[in-house]
Amino acid sequence: MDESVEYWQERLDTRFSIVIDVLAECMAQAQSSLTPDGVEAFVEAARSLGKLGRGPDPMLAFLEGWPDIARNAGEDVLADVMTLVRHMQKSPNGHAIAAFLQTLTAVARRLQSGEQLRHYLDIVRDLMDRTTTSIHGFHATQPSPGLVDFLVQAPALLAQLDIAGLRRWVDYGVCNYVGHPERQKDYFGLHSADSRAVLQRERHGTLLVDVERRLDLYLRGLWHDSDVLIPYSTAFDTLRKPVPYYDSLGIRLPDAQDDATGISGINCYRAMLAHMVGHRRWSTPQIADNWSPFQRMAVEFFEDSRIDTLLIREYPGLRRLLLALHPKPVEDACDPQTTSCLRHRLAMLSRALLDPEHGYKDVVLNEFVSRFNALLSQGEASTEAMAELALAYVTRTRRASDQFAKVHFEETVIGYRDDNRHLWRFIEEGDEEESFEEQRRTPEAPESQSLPPRHYPEWDYHSRSYRPDWVSVYEALHPAGQAGDIDRLLQKHAQLARRLERLLDSLKPQDKVRIRYQEEGSELDLDVAIRSLIDFKAGATPDPRINMSHSTAGRDIAVSVLLDLSASLNDKVPGSEQTILELSQEAVSLLAWAIERLGDPLAIAGFHSNTRHEVRYQHIKGFKEHWGDEVKARLAAMQAAYSTRMGAAMRHAGHYLGARRSDKKLLLILTDGEPSDVDVQDDRQLIEDARQAVKELDRQGIFTYCISLDPRADAYVSDIFGRHYTVVDNIQRLPEKLPELFLSLTK
Repeated sequence: MDESVEYWQERLDTRFSIVIDVLAECMAQAQSSLTPDGVEAFVEAARSLGKLGRGPDPMLAFLEGWPDIARNAGEDVLADVMTLVRHMQKSPNGHAIAAFLQTLTAVARRLQSGEQLRHYLDIVRDLMDRTTTSIHGFHATQPSPGLVDFLVQAPALLAQLDIAGLRRWVDYGVCNYVGHPERQKDYFGLHSADSRAVLQRERHGTLLVDVERRLDLYLRGLWHDSDVLIPYSTAFDTLRKPVPYYDSLGIRLPDAQDDATGISGINCYRAMLAHMVGHRRWSTPQIADNWSPFQRMAVEFFEDSRIDTLLIREYPGLRRLLLALHPKPVEDACDPQTTSCLRHRLAMLSRALLDPEHGYKDVVLNEFVSRFNALLSQGEASTEAMAELALAYVTRTRRASDQFAKVHFEETVIGYRDDNRHLWRFIEEGDEEESFEEQRRTPEAPESQSLPPRHYPEWDYHSRSYRPDWVSVYEALHPAGQAGDIDRLLQKHAQLARRLERLLDSLKPQDKVRIRYQEEGSELDLDVAIRSLIDFKAGATPDPRINMSHSTAGRDIAVSVLLDLSASLNDKVPGSEQTILELSQEAVSLLAWAIERLGDPLAIAGFHSNTRHEVRYQHIKGFKEHWGDEVKARLAAMQAAYSTRMGAAMRHAGHYLGARRSDKKLLLILTDGEPSDVDVQDDRQLIEDARQAVKELDRQGIFTYCISLDPRADAYVSDIFGRHYTVVDNIQRLPEKLPELFLSLTK
């Protein structure tokens, strides 16, 4: 067979010069990779692509990529690929054929099987068909707005998702944005927050958002350190993965972590945190200006090893974890004649410094391991001592090949270690684009923020689906004020309190249950006390459980009061000098006093929001706290600000109320307006989300009831709470209405 360029050009019937230039090389690769039948099918498919009228790009992408695709997915998948291409050509999406073929090679490498690749082709076809829209009144149609963006992002998506996760991610975008072309482009191009949130949900591995609170407790409890844990994305940079680090804003960790060498994702996170805590505790910054890049790299390896050694000294069990995550380079794996072996030598040295059974025979390496151990045997050593040791090591091991452009990276990346930006300080301006010591303007953080946020979904009523991890709820203990202010409010309503007291007496449970054998109790259990006295007189050990107590068995209700603390509460009550906030304080104080008299567990919290990224939830009274000066002081310090993202606050209150073991659970919401926030333009969005939150709580066995102070509440409050609401038109009567309403709900 004549294999000249002219022969293949005639077979393909092409005059594209850019194709002719690479034709010989492409055909040689195809003949070496494909069967004779596969070569014939390959040529025929390329010829068809050249006749589509789409220019040289589809044909060129196919010629260059198909041999590699066939190696990964098999030659028989060609028929399915060409069927999809013809379907695209007949639709308004013919312009996407080039993007489809250009990315298909990378997709096939990720999927590694014909069956998986066919599933991918089905996803592409489904996306195209569901988002290609007809123009009303005409036979013409508009192309799928996000198809090309999806095809471009497909390799990066498949680096993070399996094929089932990719299908769910695509389905979410189609369901939510089928009628919004521009939002489709943002979603499938990974530009929208919604797109990234769904990608985060579908990713494999351990998600930081799921274990953030556990890691925060680990950091505080084991290492006596605390800082904000901030995720960075590893989904969008496949060439150079970012690594952990910390700066003045917090500790940065990858947003998702796969299991590695038998170590779970959360334990990988723990190793990263432990290493960074060690740097924060024992490392001191060095002046970097007089050090070469190679010398700085050596200093970092020695200092990292010192930190790991000190960590293992404090918690010996860490050795197994760190060694499992630390690569073990093969001693002769790097050829110094052709490759820069500096990273390889330093990775070997780092392994040897941690692993007494490293087995390396290099004389210089073992000498510096001995010098390192001698320094650490005298104490903690110092960063300066490591810098001197590193300089001596570089001087002894320097080679001309260290300057080669080709660098040996295999088994040299230690994933749990940070990037050491904190280790260097620059005197000359411009030496580094970003200095660790540089003062940065930090964004305003939620007041009294002490815990990492909880993330909650939000209901999108347009698509009838949830936006995952959409809202961040920051919780904190409310600041304290003057408890005497609340006592004066209660004194003001003394007559009302006496009237309520008569109602409370009728509601108190009468069926007391005696609990015996208590070391502490309300009264002495005479039978047990006499028996213990006899034992004592006889020289035997007496039973110390000589008391008894009583509990009520006829009323088992847990109550959570959720206060809307949005800025509108600062408005004056019509015809009064008081604000709505002050009246709310009076009403809640009377309610808390009444519930305390009944003995029901009660929690009080307030909330307001400043966009979905910052819903502030402030604890005023916990279920196990008594109505005392501490609670009164927090209630007296209540302040109103920002907006009302009610659904997220209700879900968070339900999280705590749902954990109670009471037979009945009541969530009371006191608000003066409809749900709203500054980042939401659709007036119905947060109303529908709050309505969905009520449904969720109802499924958990939590009864929700709203007390609204908004005279216009009838227009929306029934949409959220059904019939479970009361509108208080005369706000001045709120201190009287609220306790009476509670008593009527729970009698």
